[in-house]
Amino acid sequence: MRIYTRSGDKGKTSLIYGDRVAKNDIRVEAYGTCDEANSAIGLALSHLTREDWTDKDHFLAVMQKIQTILFHVGAELATPKGKDVQWRLKKEHIDDLEKNIDQLDQELTPLKNFILPSGHEASAGLHLARTVVRRAERTAVALEDELDNPLVVSYLNRLSDFLFVAARYVNKHVGGKETLLDPDV
Repeated sequence: MRIYTRSGDKGKTSLIYGDRVAKNDIRVEAYGTCDEANSAIGLALSHLTREDWTDKDHFLAVMQKIQTILFHVGAELATPKGKDVQWRLKKEHIDDLEKNIDQLDQELTPLKNFILPSGHEASAGLHLARTVVRRAERTAVALEDELDNPLVVSYLNRLSDFLFVAARYVNKHVGGKETLLDPDV
């Protein structure tokens, strides 16, 4: 299989099942933003290779599962309405995110102020991924009438919440410093 096909040289791309659309189509923006978020998560995690904490392997396994699910969410977004999807997002995937949020959050000091994305490189990267997921969510909302699976929007919403907590969790375990928002600046 070639990396380049030249089929997109005129500003069109194929959705799953072969429908051709403009590369600036809202559906392409939605699944492309999921891909961008997935890459941001991967980049953030690449900064954890030198760090060590007792739960690191479990945390990385959770993150890899999330990256895989996010890849599948992108595939759902790339599938035209009414067409079969090989893999479908389920409520249990959202439930898993909520369970993981609760588990990580138990170890964190409750926030009384907003925080700025900061600290360890991995934490800052997870904050970046969170904002990209928020954009994917906004784009998916614009597609809601064209989506067969309404859980896509819910999953992206919960994923951004998870990434916020995960960024704080990483800072705690690798000694990153959270920067509180100074309201008087």
